[in-house]
Amino acid sequence: MKRTLLVINPASGGGKGKKIGAATAELLHKRNLKFHQILENSAASTNHSLNTELSKGDIERIVLVGGDGSVHLIIQKLALTEIQLIVIPAGTGNDFVRAQNLPLNNPAEILNHSFSKPAEAIDLGFAGGEYFADILSTGFDSVVNERANRIKFIRGPMKYNVAIALELPIFKPKIYRFTVDGEPFESKAMLIAVANGSSYGGGMQVCPSASITDGLFDVMILAPVSKIEFLKVFPKVFSGKHITHPAVTIRRCREITIEADAIAYGDGERVGPLPITAKVVPKALLTWHRNP
Repeated sequence: MKRTLLVINPASGGGKGKKIGAATAELLHKRNLKFHQILENSAASTNHSLNTELSKGDIERIVLVGGDGSVHLIIQKLALTEIQLIVIPAGTGNDFVRAQNLPLNNPAEILNHSFSKPAEAIDLGFAGGEYFADILSTGFDSVVNERANRIKFIRGPMKYNVAIALELPIFKPKIYRFTVDGEPFESKAMLIAVANGSSYGGGMQVCPSASITDGLFDVMILAPVSKIEFLKVFPKVFSGKHITHPAVTIRRCREITIEADAIAYGDGERVGPLPITAKVVPKALLTWHRNP
């Protein structure tokens, strides 16, 4: 008999994960659904427990309570398998659930939607030996991530605001070499986002037209602008209106290679230094989504 796994990250969202996980378990009990629960205090322990359960070969679906970091961990296991993924958002960003066009604050509605219709296959990106669900990025935001990861005295989203304030005055654009579906070119840039989903950072619509079902990346390249202009443009990313700025270029492709002395992040997780090649993996993950 096929089984369901409930995987809870209790630390997601500054501790919201534990509470939302308990509520989700209760909802599954009300459905008379038998499930095995994984609730660990570290990614390493979660990874070990996942490997143990998946090795038994009888898992039909995983119900994940967590944020985008937890999604990133899980998709490494589920990509190109027949195991279905239901995500109950409990993180600070929850951009994967945004890409699915599912509610951010209603676990019951997500479960009702997911159990009432068949799972559908969505695309993933693959780069640096890892899958990513939403955005692979390099440039200013990766520098900010690097700085934020070194800040220990502040927790939560505020540390990223502090990292932006520290990095922006000293940040310098770089020359990047690209190969986009076989076409090479160079461009000086402040930020590059390779988008499978449309947003990152908790709803920043960096590539508002990106779709997790079209078999293509949307690639946003921000050419150099002054620090003052950057601060003017940056707030527009939450609505997607930044794409009308003359310094912003968006291209669509199935594969992209980026070369420079820089670091790449995928779904907010450190992937590693460039050069890096990202490819769309069509229909790689079984999950649920709503058409916009």
